Amino acid sequence: WNGDIDWYSPAELGDQIYLTGSRKKITKLGLKQSSAKIHPKGTVLFTSRAGIGNTAILAKEGTTNQGFQSIIPMENILDSYFIFSRTSELKRYGEVTGAGSTFVEISGKQMAEMPIFVPDYEEQKKIGDFFKKIDKMISMYQQELATLKQTKQGFLQKMFPKEGEKVPEVRFPGFTDDWEQRELGNLVDLVVREVPKPNEPYYRMSVRSHAKGTFRQFVDNPDSVAMDKLFVVKKDDLVVNITFAWEHAIAIVPEENDGLLVSHRFPTYRANGNSDIEFLHYLVSKEDFRRKLEFISPGGAGRNRVLNKKDFLKLKMYAPELDEQKRIGTFFKQLDNTISLHQRELELLQLTKKAFLQKLFV
Repeated sequence: WNGDIDWYSPAELGDQIYLTGSRKKITKLGLKQSSAKIHPKGTVLFTSRAGIGNTAILAKEGTTNQGFQSIIPMENILDSYFIFSRTSELKRYGEVTGAGSTFVEISGKQMAEMPIFVPDYEEQKKIGDFFKKIDKMISMYQQELATLKQTKQGFLQKMFPKEGEKVPEVRFPGFTDDWEQRELGNLVDLVVREVPKPNEPYYRMSVRSHAKGTFRQFVDNPDSVAMDKLFVVKKDDLVVNITFAWEHAIAIVPEENDGLLVSHRFPTYRANGNSDIEFLHYLVSKEDFRRKLEFISPGGAGRNRVLNKKDFLKLKMYAPELDEQKRIGTFFKQLDNTISLHQRELELLQLTKKAFLQKLFV
């Protein structure tokens, strides 16, 4: 196990394309004493059991455990990246391993008999190189997106005071005063926009746990809703789900959900003259605010843990003057917009690859 041959298990694939090293190594002597085989550079590893169909290419020789089928391209006959780009279609040949089982597996015999159309080697290489370039771009966008998200988390830690402190580590120029401890009720006002329950199908809004935003649901049968009164939400409202507040179900209403309806379990608040809504967005999304919500949501597990709405407005937190709030809120809003732009570009590139996979292969 301390030799110079890399050894891989399916769990090590992740999002990698080329496998270049491993935590575990095995000696050539050990290989001779077992049934393991050394696979050459360019071998395509295909997970044949759990996570069936995940793939990677060996960047240098290595060996594997029994969770893989290894596709070793014949020189000048099969291009590694060409077959790597097609492995998603091969996993449909998986079979349930036994009676009463739901475990799907692809055996070496099955893989050897898989029918597949291939062009001549030169065309394979061109197709493989084409997808290699797309995958490289996808990998670049994924890395940039991960970096942006890490950057945001770093600034969230540095631009809000740590526990027991009154000023953050990083501030914009011109702001030097201590942040003041305030009750949430000093920063927001409760708003109530009560309306009768619609007679026709309608959309309602709900709030995701873990401060992950909002989502809409279509109510096709209003008679199935027991309440006679509902409430309208507007863009930039602060909304909390009192049933799952302990699970950090709090959000700011986005523009696309303006005018949707909620039940009485979603009290709604607006930033007043003492606060900026974007600043509040990032303030309430922090982990320490989740702990505050959990503390004022007494009771048992699940739906028995209902937030105390009076205590909600009494929650204490540190906030700067309004101008600094606006600078902080704008900064994080722009950062989130950049993250969203990169996410959309990544998704578009992935869709482009999917379309070419359908059009370039038989």
